[in-house]
Amino acid sequence: MSSLLYNSIVVPSNLHHTNLGSFSNFSLQPFNFSVITKLPISNSTAIGYSSKPFDSSSKKSSCCCCCSMAVELDSSSSASQNGLQGSLKYCRAYWPSKYIIAWNFDVGNGSYYLFASKTASLMVTDAGIQGSDVKIKLEKDNGGLPTNVTEKFPHIRGYKPLRAPANLDVDNLLKCQLAVAAFSADGTCRNVTGLQLPGVIDELYSYDGPLGAIFSEDSISLNLWAPTAQTVSASIFRDPSGGEPLQTVKLNDTNGVWSAVGPRSWEGCYYVYEVDVYHHTTLKIEKCFANDPYARGISADGRRTLLADLNSESLKPEGWENLADEKPHLLSPSDISIYELHVRDFSANDFTVQPDLRGGYLAFTSQDSAGVLHLKKLSAAGLTHVHLLPTFHFAEVDDDKKNWKVVDTKVLETLPPDSEEQQAHITAVRDEDGYNWGYNPVLWGTPKGSYATDPNGPSRIIEFRKMVQALNHIGLRVVLDVVYNHLSSSGPLDYNSVLDKIVPGYYLRRDADGAIENTTCMNDTASEHYMVERLILDDLKSWAVNYKVDGFRFDLMGHIMKHTMVKATSMLQGLSKSKDRVEGSSIYLYGEGWDFGEVANNARGVNASQLNLGGTGIGSFNDRIRDAVLGGGPFGPALQQGFVTGLSLQPNDQDHGGQANADRMLAVSKDHIQVGLAANLRDYVLTNCDGREVRGFDVRTYGGSPVGYAMQPIETINYVSAHDNETLFDIVSLKTPTYITVDERCRINHLATSIIALTQGIPFFHAGDEMLRSKSLDRDSYNSGDWFNRLDFTYNSNNWGVGLPPKDHNESKWPFIRPRLGNPSYKPDKSHIIAAVENFTNLLKIRYSSPLFRLRSAKDVQDRVRFHNNEPSWIPGIIVMSMEDGHAGSPALSQIDPKFQYIVVLINVRPTETKFYNHDLRAKSLQLHPIQSMSNDVIVKQSKYEPSAGCFTVPPKTTAVFVEPRQS
Repeated sequence: MSSLLYNSIVVPSNLHHTNLGSFSNFSLQPFNFSVITKLPISNSTAIGYSSKPFDSSSKKSSCCCCCSMAVELDSSSSASQNGLQGSLKYCRAYWPSKYIIAWNFDVGNGSYYLFASKTASLMVTDAGIQGSDVKIKLEKDNGGLPTNVTEKFPHIRGYKPLRAPANLDVDNLLKCQLAVAAFSADGTCRNVTGLQLPGVIDELYSYDGPLGAIFSEDSISLNLWAPTAQTVSASIFRDPSGGEPLQTVKLNDTNGVWSAVGPRSWEGCYYVYEVDVYHHTTLKIEKCFANDPYARGISADGRRTLLADLNSESLKPEGWENLADEKPHLLSPSDISIYELHVRDFSANDFTVQPDLRGGYLAFTSQDSAGVLHLKKLSAAGLTHVHLLPTFHFAEVDDDKKNWKVVDTKVLETLPPDSEEQQAHITAVRDEDGYNWGYNPVLWGTPKGSYATDPNGPSRIIEFRKMVQALNHIGLRVVLDVVYNHLSSSGPLDYNSVLDKIVPGYYLRRDADGAIENTTCMNDTASEHYMVERLILDDLKSWAVNYKVDGFRFDLMGHIMKHTMVKATSMLQGLSKSKDRVEGSSIYLYGEGWDFGEVANNARGVNASQLNLGGTGIGSFNDRIRDAVLGGGPFGPALQQGFVTGLSLQPNDQDHGGQANADRMLAVSKDHIQVGLAANLRDYVLTNCDGREVRGFDVRTYGGSPVGYAMQPIETINYVSAHDNETLFDIVSLKTPTYITVDERCRINHLATSIIALTQGIPFFHAGDEMLRSKSLDRDSYNSGDWFNRLDFTYNSNNWGVGLPPKDHNESKWPFIRPRLGNPSYKPDKSHIIAAVENFTNLLKIRYSSPLFRLRSAKDVQDRVRFHNNEPSWIPGIIVMSMEDGHAGSPALSQIDPKFQYIVVLINVRPTETKFYNHDLRAKSLQLHPIQSMSNDVIVKQSKYEPSAGCFTVPPKTTAVFVEPRQS
């Protein structure tokens, strides 16, 4: 933010209008200004500027900044000589409220003018601006900005207030090219800039009525919110592409909403909007062709919007209306566990699935496929939710499979495990194959066509519903990964730009110069703007009601405002079976609460970051436990070790600052994990590694942030791996010392998973963690094709050693990666994978064997959960957690578990068998959990408890669970 204060500019009430003849073609009433003052014109030499539009499109993992809007000054012009700064390419002034303009340029005793041109004919000259239809003198106001302005736009807090007369014709002005200019007292133009308009647009045009295509018995109405547009029309087509329109209809403008009514016979046809609107990136009135932001169906690659009535019986699978009554039982959000899965990963390589269904929605309906049988196994063990990576319409994967390029996997299979050739083959086609994670949204409200058997027509709608229905019928609820924090494209020309064509500059968050913010790697959206928030809420409701999904995971949720997330929660949980055929109270919301970029520290309003969400019931990912368990973080040293990967106890080649420092790091990581095991609650009290009683909030990360931030258990998503970064097995293989065996690495994989499975809060697992999944050490596989992302539900391979991962994101680690991939002792065999699957399902069964693992309140966690391996005689590398239920010896606690009255979890990451003595646990009737005592894991069966001494014996790299059955 500039250090200059924003000046207040007021339109005086004694102005009169002139030169309005060029506005006579407006459908609205002509301008109603009071006065005009002629500007001094001393020189008409124009300042040149580049006409190249912004190109802000980018892939999720290939961050780029919006191009600068630098002005090319003609050094021979007096404009340059006079030091005129800025141009119309910048939008450094704000119009935050109807009669207020704020600009961070102080001209002292000089004057300000507002300029408007219906035809976008403004030109910057030495004297200021030529080509205007309207010139309005503006006056400074020395008061303060209104509270409603500073609350909505905190980044201009402290700027002076601006007020304009009530007869200003703002409606017509907003359809023009606009600029403000500052002149010194002698009439010299000192600065010129465009304006950012979202504030005044929200004040005048916030709208809660119908949008999109609305179906009635006899007609279809089209409704488009486009308050800055000059004209809007819709072309109706019979076919998904090509051909002439059946008809073109002009829409009528009523307070910023453009509408038209057509016959019901339009149903099944397609339409495209044509919007004539000023676009600040090209400084022109552009004729933009765009889909409907409220599209509920589209043709292949979003060429046209499909007129699809989602309430039509023809679009519903058999039994669809009964699905709300057939949902898997969910007693409480605390019972949720989540399995993160990519639609294409699930079946692209599953040869038990019919070929034309592989990689798509209908693969989930193949009841006897290897993948579905695996999901049934997880469901039977207790897993409740499948989280699907983006399934809305996204860019960079052609919907038409005939256009995909593929590699010959038979050739790749012949190459060495550490070869560079595999990634070269994949990279050559990766932008033209069928693979992408999908974090590059184009249209939020319609399913992606590449996952459907036919990308045109209603197939994607019907098949998506069949997928949800099939997953529900095998006992799994469905979470959608939604990406409302950014859009794939912007500007008036980009094929995948939609919202920025319809209301330019409104939907996207912009910096002080007017450039689009790109801290999310793409075009950051602005949920602080009313109609952006409304679109998000409407979209969520559509997915919940029309597709009966059970939860939403928000990508980069911290870039969304907290009030948006709170409204979304309230709206979704208010849905009912009687009215909406949805039980809204069971819908769960969570996301990435990272606090960075232009929204950091509430710079754009209170954002949905980890520290702000306490008390909302919205979950956020707990990176604290992830980093403590595995070591470092995604951006730290590749070999930095953590609690389970050998820190202090089995050191690798990483310099951890000496043994004493490594020991200290191990102790601190135990504190972080224990806070996580207690649901990462900010007020949970535990004894830290220094022997002091502290709250979770008082335990700090190495960066100084509080470890505990949640106020209730369901606000924490505990995890150690996700689609981002390396898989769990790959991280373990990278960070553990090279001399240990693959058996040990597999056991460490299970150790990390066990910590997550047995935490309070919501456990989250990346698909394949339970199968030792590898991506051949690829840290960012969003565009690495099926080859590096393969899942094998037959358990024959975990995909380790399929070549060096793609160069652009991994080359710096190739010196670490190459020797590991080339070492055959690193690769698990089928027996390792089968054992890992059994161990994982056993963990789920243990979690769901007692409600003590799924406590619902912060008070219950504080009252029932204890940690016992504390100073002064703690054993490094051991966590001992107990959970107590009400029983005769503890009458203060209520009874919630009919089977067990006491549970002790011991996590031993040490390379040796360890004995742990505790006086408080002496004489209890504890025994190894029945699920572990009957498992095929011969090592965990060696765990013992001696009640007379209160002594537990735990084998190396083992998590053992002991239970005390309830006394009859």
